[in-house]
Amino acid sequence: MAKFTKEDALRYHEGNRPGKIEVIPTKPHSTQLDLSLAYSPGVAEPCLKIQENPSDVYKYTAKGNLVAVISNGTAVLGLGDIGAEAGKPVMEGKGLLFKIFADIDVFDIEVDSKDVDEFVKIVKGIAPTFGGINLEDIKAPECFEIEDRLKNELDIPIMHDDQHGTAIISSAGMLNAIEIQNKKIEDLKLVVNGAGASAVACTRLYISLGVKKKNIVMVDSKGVINKSRTNLSAIKKEFVTSKNIKTLKEALVNADMFLGLSVANILSPEMIKSMADRPIVFALANPNPEIAYDIAVQVRDDLIMATGRSDHPNQVNNVLGFPFIFRGALDVKATGINEEMKIAAVKALANLAKEDVPDAVNTAYKELNLNFGTDYIIPKPLDPRLLTVVAPAVAKAAMESGIAHSPITDWVAYEMELEQRMGRDNKLLRHLTNKAKRNPKRIVFAEGENFKVLKAAQIVLNEGIAQPILLGNKKEIKQIIQDNELDLEDIPIIDWRSDEEQKRRESFANILFKKRNRKGLTCTEALEYMTNRNYFGAMMVETGEADALISGSTSKYADTIKPAIHTVGVKPEINHIAGMYLLMTKQGPIFFSDTTVNPRPDAQTLVDTTLLTAEAVRKFNIEPVIALVSYSNFGSIRSGSPVRVQEATARLHRDHPDLIVDGDIQMNFALNCELRNQMFPFSKLGKRRVNTIIFPNLSSGNIAYKMMQELAQAEAIGPILLGMNKSIHVIALESSVREIVNMTTIAVVDAQ
Repeated sequence: MAKFTKEDALRYHEGNRPGKIEVIPTKPHSTQLDLSLAYSPGVAEPCLKIQENPSDVYKYTAKGNLVAVISNGTAVLGLGDIGAEAGKPVMEGKGLLFKIFADIDVFDIEVDSKDVDEFVKIVKGIAPTFGGINLEDIKAPECFEIEDRLKNELDIPIMHDDQHGTAIISSAGMLNAIEIQNKKIEDLKLVVNGAGASAVACTRLYISLGVKKKNIVMVDSKGVINKSRTNLSAIKKEFVTSKNIKTLKEALVNADMFLGLSVANILSPEMIKSMADRPIVFALANPNPEIAYDIAVQVRDDLIMATGRSDHPNQVNNVLGFPFIFRGALDVKATGINEEMKIAAVKALANLAKEDVPDAVNTAYKELNLNFGTDYIIPKPLDPRLLTVVAPAVAKAAMESGIAHSPITDWVAYEMELEQRMGRDNKLLRHLTNKAKRNPKRIVFAEGENFKVLKAAQIVLNEGIAQPILLGNKKEIKQIIQDNELDLEDIPIIDWRSDEEQKRRESFANILFKKRNRKGLTCTEALEYMTNRNYFGAMMVETGEADALISGSTSKYADTIKPAIHTVGVKPEINHIAGMYLLMTKQGPIFFSDTTVNPRPDAQTLVDTTLLTAEAVRKFNIEPVIALVSYSNFGSIRSGSPVRVQEATARLHRDHPDLIVDGDIQMNFALNCELRNQMFPFSKLGKRRVNTIIFPNLSSGNIAYKMMQELAQAEAIGPILLGMNKSIHVIALESSVREIVNMTTIAVVDAQ
């Protein structure tokens, strides 16, 4: 749990501009024509269309992506009945989560009424504005009646998240916990402490999933809900037990699972000790659980425990559910959120926890290698796969249960649409991955003792992208594999320094000596070079024992390039190499070159770099539109680096007239088609979108791509080494697992 002071929290909400959300126009609004279309008189046309056909409201307005977060402030977080206005910061926060996790727009609505009839009337009255309604922080038992009435009287998705959000997330955790603990759901003895909205919804959903009602004991503030109790509400009567017990302590004897949605510190160590073998404890009281995590795990070493806190394993966090459930429901124009959709979300979340965890998630939570098990039964809230896993599952369930008005027919296109919503348009990378899978190649990973390299090797092996070969100490590598439960048992491991590799080192040394004996290399030096992992790995590629080499995650860039140049060599027709980065931006992919090799290129080197880059861009099935950038525009400055860029452009226009390239040009004109066409209509770039940038020197290229990474949050894939005779790729120092996987994919395609 992140630490902060009261002042930190207040400054966060007050600073810059008060609150956490704003309304942003989605259409042009800078001219009089724009305003005439946006409002009077142009707005009359869509109004008339909607009057003729009410369903056109989804076509001409934001209704289909707009959710209301509605509360009366009677049960706000752990604060209780603090009133509608005091609850507004929470509702704004909920709106922020909807937007950042699922690109759903939100208006938060605070209703100053505790009267059920009045509240329902108000919500029904404003419902035409919204595509869905998220009820929030409304106390029990009123919340049950409010939700039921609105679901019966409206035809849009409605969900009280305090009930069903917790139920869905905890159900996913429950399914995985009983699997790990080797228990059967139909035999599960469940004790529920709490009888409010969340507890009731959780218990009902558990029953839908297979828990037997006869095996459930529910406890409220007065004790076990049993036959001796009088004046029970209709909802509590659903959970009356026939067992002759009165206290939580009695209920927990030999129980398989405890579900707490009550108050802190009500569960004692002795109670946990009395539970059955391999118990499950979900202590979800907010902000402090029914028993402290550290105490519980000390009492039972066969325990699986979940809480609502982010500083302990297995956090039951509603953000795992509601953004993606509403996303799926909105996208098929579902008329509600039914039991089938909730169960689909449960199973999608449960299954996702069993998949390999992306490196970005491990990094975000300061974990080395999260794996399905006692400390990881539920996906993490920052897992980027949630949107593309849960939303489609919910949408399919809505369609199969007959409440979808706009069924999805192309699920691949839908998944890509979801990725695009969050600025994660991976079409290009998906294409490369599919291409790699069609003909996977043998990839030597020179730094086999590095955990990230091993994790990446496991991923490319499991996904069928490549056939890894590891260089390194066999004992050390196998220990890392065992310690981190990696699935790499049958992967070739070559300890290039061992006695058993002596003959291969000598063979490689002889080949290298023949290549470079007239460049000052001696036999002794050649043999010594073969004790260097990068020389050895590159020689495996040169001799055909492997198809590509990946190295650089633990060594300097130059220390990896030099062996590659000496062994594999550069393409003779160019006789230059360059480094290119592929940047995945919200506007689409863009290629930056040279970013890693040539400090101060002359005009011919710029020409060679441009030709190498154009060839590489075409391998991505993209026709290059290239700008040679500078701080000058088309000869406006006649000194310094602009002159070299001008000379390079002239040679390219003369010798390669079919290539779409121009310069020298400043970066803003290169990237802004409209501005460029206004100022420089003669440019060969025309109205085309530039997708490739050639920089005048190494400093500018390196600075630019790193700025894009940090300020524009662009995903950078590279550096992609251009100009080598064979597929040799040098990854950046301390690359992430994802970056290594991406570079391996490119190396395979290059080797093909």
